[in-house]
Amino acid sequence: MLEPTACGRARPRSQRPCYCDRCDLLVGLDGFHVIDVSDQAGVVHVVVETPPEQMGCRACGVIAHSHGRRDVRLIDVPCFGRPVRLIWRKRTWRCAEQMCSTRSFTEQHDELAGPRALLTVRACWWAINQLRREHASVAGLARQLGTTWRTVWRSIQPLLEQMAADPTRFEDVSSLGVDEHIWHHVSTKPIDEGGRGPKELTGMVDLSRDEQGRARARLLDLVPGRSGKAYADWLIERGEEFRAGVKVAALDPFQGYKTAIDDQLEDAVAVLDAFHIVKLGTAAVDECRRRVQQETLGHRGRKGDPLYGIQKLLRAGAEKLTDKQWARLEKAIAANEEAHLQVWIAWSCAQQLRSAYRHSDPVEGRKIAEKILASFPACPVPEIARLGRTLKRWKDAFLAYFTTGRSNNGGTEAINGLIELHRRVARGFRNRQNYRLRMLLIGGGLSHPHLK
Repeated sequence: MLEPTACGRARPRSQRPCYCDRCDLLVGLDGFHVIDVSDQAGVVHVVVETPPEQMGCRACGVIAHSHGRRDVRLIDVPCFGRPVRLIWRKRTWRCAEQMCSTRSFTEQHDELAGPRALLTVRACWWAINQLRREHASVAGLARQLGTTWRTVWRSIQPLLEQMAADPTRFEDVSSLGVDEHIWHHVSTKPIDEGGRGPKELTGMVDLSRDEQGRARARLLDLVPGRSGKAYADWLIERGEEFRAGVKVAALDPFQGYKTAIDDQLEDAVAVLDAFHIVKLGTAAVDECRRRVQQETLGHRGRKGDPLYGIQKLLRAGAEKLTDKQWARLEKAIAANEEAHLQVWIAWSCAQQLRSAYRHSDPVEGRKIAEKILASFPACPVPEIARLGRTLKRWKDAFLAYFTTGRSNNGGTEAINGLIELHRRVARGFRNRQNYRLRMLLIGGGLSHPHLK
């Protein structure tokens, strides 16, 4: 007696009542049944077919007659650490109606694979999700699938382009961030002359907040160039409805982007990014330290020089210094109190700038910021005076941080971090359009039910 729990393939053909449900469950293709599984040179070959059924002619509707089968080889998702080849035994039919223009036709199942496809649909979406969530490279996915880079990319590229062309992904954007980054380090000649075009790309990021008030950064687009015109042209392409919906526009202190916001986003409030303002304050302290170092000792910082020994302490927040670090700082200033007083003043001003952003109450933080705008331009330390003039020129965008719920460009910087990660994983890019699609995918700019 045969074992009742054995697979149907283990029984004689005459005793097989139906397909094996457990094999079908393991393969997981609705509407298809597994009829054979084998291992050929480390590659799993799975043969599937659809159950027999009557089929009407697609042109005239007359019942068609079977015309045999055609084996179609597809690359499927890897299984148990091995590449998989899916052999689809396609049914073909012949129309018996003599007046019908359709003589023969083949079954199609777009849920499994499209016409002339090399990868199954689920293999394509598996690859896309691996790129997005697991930070995989296309070359690595090609190795797992047992195929080539070009085969994988040409299979998933149309899906990415279709998602990128979806206009609904630009809906409900109330807060917009902008920043630039470098996408290549080779020739900047035009593409038709053998180069790769501009090194800089301007990225637009959706910084709208969810119901809990958290910003969910989402890359919207990448355009060539780093200029106000590049940003303004992109805003014009989005249309009046999109521009009217943007209420907050975060940016770094770059006048080109500010001009584009003033021209195209008339109803939006421009907000200067807090990180870059604090960075300007820290840079002013560092410049002051180097200047005083040259004036007092006549050379760059060396081991044993008082100011050189505290260069890292001057970049830290006062609230983070230990008693030992405070003692080192005071000792270095006291080493030449008259000359080093400028460094102490510059550091104190930078700490005041940080305190405006760190204050738990935005109203009190704004008061500190207003005092900064009034006092810094008149500071006797030239680096701080220059910083004060810069902040005064950006006064409205500087103060807007405290009246827009602490809006900032942090989400945009986070997206830039993901972009840099994937650029390193891919060992660089040669095609800007491919680069844009990849970064829109990993930056959350694309959406689809199959994306996890």
